[in-house]
Amino acid sequence: MSRIFYAIALIWALTGAAYAHDFSALARIVPDQSRITDDGRAGVRVDLGLSQGVPYRVFTLRDPYRMVLDFQEVDWTGLDADTFLQTDRISGVQFGAYVPGWSRMVLELGAPLAVDTSELRVDEVTGTAHLSLNLRGTDFDSFTAGAGAPRQPGWDLPEPAVTPAKPGRDGTRPLLVMLDPGHGGIDPGAEAGGTDEKTLMLTFARELRETLLRAGGYQVVLTRVDDHFVSLERRIALAHRAGADVFISLHADILSEGRAHGAAVYTLSDDASDVASHKLAERHDRGDLISGVDLSGADDQVADVLLDIARQETRPRTDALARALADGMTQQGGPMNRRPNRTASFSVLKAADIPSVLVELGFLSSPRDLKNIQNPEWRKGMALGILNGLEQWRQDDLVKRSLIGQ
Repeated sequence: MSRIFYAIALIWALTGAAYAHDFSALARIVPDQSRITDDGRAGVRVDLGLSQGVPYRVFTLRDPYRMVLDFQEVDWTGLDADTFLQTDRISGVQFGAYVPGWSRMVLELGAPLAVDTSELRVDEVTGTAHLSLNLRGTDFDSFTAGAGAPRQPGWDLPEPAVTPAKPGRDGTRPLLVMLDPGHGGIDPGAEAGGTDEKTLMLTFARELRETLLRAGGYQVVLTRVDDHFVSLERRIALAHRAGADVFISLHADILSEGRAHGAAVYTLSDDASDVASHKLAERHDRGDLISGVDLSGADDQVADVLLDIARQETRPRTDALARALADGMTQQGGPMNRRPNRTASFSVLKAADIPSVLVELGFLSSPRDLKNIQNPEWRKGMALGILNGLEQWRQDDLVKRSLIGQ
């Protein structure tokens, strides 16, 4: 049976069962009843203890090999990955919130595995539940043939929408800014000092939104407003759907290369400006992999050529935006990276028609940067610096575009 068909059939069967068992979110994981163990020749066994039954689905992905379990909805608090994973046939496990109303667990497979049997047992008296999966080895061709994420309306990418034509950019209408707090949900981003990147960036995005709205002349939309995962592709789609004039992705990573510290602004380039920037782009894209995003159909050479043509007009405006933001933050005291304007192949910056930049507020691997980013007063200064940079860019951009029109 096709893995995709199996996944769709499974979720609908369980959704129907939900009424009989009165399923409702939010289920809680029971850590001492949950483990992944080696079952010898029988394969690998996955056991999950839950406070109640919930609908779920299972599917596999390739490049790299992964198995994805989605639940509606599970609180993973108390589950320790090191204790939970007790076999080397699974090379890694990640779990957390996914899209609103759904949670996800991703198993990184050391070799191709398929679901042999699955069973969700619900105790009629207590209402607690136990999910058991038996995974068996399979060949590469069979795994590849059955791999792929089920396509369900509204699951990840927003439905295509017609965006009304924008009025002329004469400075009389608000500038629509899409703020993109990095990571989220199952993907925590960098972690240091008892905190993580996804939480810090959501906090800063909310503060920056407030700063822009109070200044007047701005509309602000966020790619996520709470702790949920948003794929890189969806972040771009949301910007297009909103009709954004500017896209700003917010991050604070960890880098061992070059003892990185200080804020920097990145723009898109196939060739990274340095080794550290290249490593950073790889780290960002890996967030989609560990979160179970299906990237198998993302390579379209013809589309890439057309997008490159479209970017020819956008690139000078994007470069000017990056310089203006870096200048604005510098005037607020930074501290800035010794090279505040850099380039790398960040997938989240690939919108062809929207000036898009990635702002690294600093690096959590730097004690000074971490202390700054946790300081509300410092963040307030950086928000003001970004506002000033946007103001300067908007004025300069209007002048340049009016000259082109003449």
